[in-house]
This record gives sequence, structure tokens and C-alpha cells, in this order.
Amino acid sequence: MFTGIIEEIGEITAIAESGDGWRLTVRAPKAAADAVHGESIAVSGVCLTVVGSTAETFDADVMKQTLDVAALGAATVGTRVNIEKAMPVGARLGGHIVQGHVDGTGVVLEVRPGAQWSVLRISLPDDLAPLVVDKGSISVDGTSLTVSAVSPSTPSTGSGTQEGSGTQEGSGTLEGSGTRGGHWFEVSLIPETLAATTLGTRVVGDRVNLETDILARHVERLLAFRAAPEGGSR
Repeated sequence: MFTGIIEEIGEITAIAESGDGWRLTVRAPKAAADAVHGESIAVSGVCLTVVGSTAETFDADVMKQTLDVAALGAATVGTRVNIEKAMPVGARLGGHIVQGHVDGTGVVLEVRPGAQWSVLRISLPDDLAPLVVDKGSISVDGTSLTVSAVSPSTPSTGSGTQEGSGTQEGSGTLEGSGTRGGHWFEVSLIPETLAATTLGTRVVGDRVNLETDILARHVERLLAFRAAPEGGSR
């Protein structure tokens, strides 16, 4: 269990194929300093198990399903990642409950810098859209964030910029016609988040890991069962 408060920015220093998965080596001195074999560390929102460590690095295996679902599958040596160790019992819940189980990915559609902050607009898969609400919580690359805006429940189907196809000018905003069709949400990043996480260097077209609120997912599942016809398949 994590809280979405990033402890340091690490760097992938080695990727070795392991069956149909990977074994990653991540340089993260704070996390590695007291890492124990078998403990959990979130790497850009993906919960991984430590299988080895040194004073500055730790190793973790990543299975194929994770590589298929998460943005981590596109990582290379040198990729910077957000690091958070599991939350100890009794610690403050500074963010929100984050499991480290990525639901899917989104693409950065727009970056709007302000005087002291930055707003990111990120695409949202259709199946996750009902789980994201204005002023609710969402984990983006493992970072606990408050949703500052969401697309309408029935988004526009206009000919706006497609996922990943936008370009970024010096101002950090999308070039072109504006909002693309499809679901999206926005998060507003304060200076601390911009400096302490990889989100401060995200640009249009980048793919990020998304984990929705576990409470919303449970409610959706409960409602699905209640809506099932009596005697029907569940």
C-alpha cells in the first residue's frame, strides 16, 4: 500500500529480459539504502518486489502483463521514474490510498504552465472515465493528485488532435485546433510536485500510468452486481 507521495526520482540503469518479462535495476539511493528482499517499492506507480539491492540500486522483476498494461513497458535505460516505498502502518496518509496496481495509461494532451504551477490535460480511457471526478484523487505515474477538471460525460467527437499526435511549442501548450474528442482530465501541479516528481518534465505525447481511486472501483463493481438481472450470470 502506498500514499502517492514520491520520495525520490530514480533512474533505470539496466533492463534484462527474464522469460517474457524484465528484470529492472533502478538507481534510487534513498529507497535502496535500507531495501529488504521481498519488500514492495512503487516505480512510477507500479508496485514491484525487491529481489536484490546494493547501497544505491535495487532489482525487481516485471511480468509481461505489467509491461502490456503500464507505461513502464516503453522504458529504456536512463528513463527517470518516481519512487515510493510502501507506507508503514501508523504513518500519515499524505496523499490517498494507492495500491500500485495500474488501471491503464493516458497520454499528455496539453501542458499549460502558470506563474508558479503547471496544468496537465491527460487522456482517459473510456472504461476509467466514470471513476474520475472533479476534486477527486487519481494517481499519475504514482503521484497522488487532485483532479482539477474533467471532460463531460459525453465528450465531443470533433476532429481535435489525436492521442500522441500533438506537438509542443515553447509555451508548453498544444499546437492546433484544441481539445480532442474523447475523455480527459486535468491536474494542477504545484512547484513542489514539478520539482520532486517526473511530472515536471512531461511533454505532449508522453504516456503516463493511471490508477483510479480504489473506493470508486469498489462502488462500480457493487453497482454492476446490483444491476444484474435476477438469476442472470455474474
